[in-house]
Amino acid sequence: MATVVKGQLYRDLAPDMKPRDRRLRVIGVGDTHAQLVVEHDLGGQAGKKTRASIGRLRSAAFELLEDPVDTDPLYLALLAAISEVHRPSAVPADYARAAHRVAAQQETTSSPGAAGT
Repeated sequence: MATVVKGQLYRDLAPDMKPRDRRLRVIGVGDTHAQLVVEHDLGGQAGKKTRASIGRLRSAAFELLEDPVDTDPLYLALLAAISEVHRPSAVPADYARAAHRVAAQQETTSSPGAAGT
């Protein structure tokens, strides 16, 4: 199950909302509910604030369209490294080594005295 975090964009798939292409951005997350703002709604409700239960957002009633982690360079580097080693015979150590290489490279490029600094 996906974690609901600030910045995500969801499409409301409720039967009465689907034709309206209603899209909601998470602007805050509490223990049980997320605060949302309507970013797009063919019914004219853009800008309106609302809320939804976290469980409902993670259900088939909503489709996750955007997740801030999808544009994080470190996440993308990890995903690429893991994809490179993924195969039917891969073992956890293969994934760990791939992640470790990315972490080591990240540390090298962000440390003082690294190339270009």
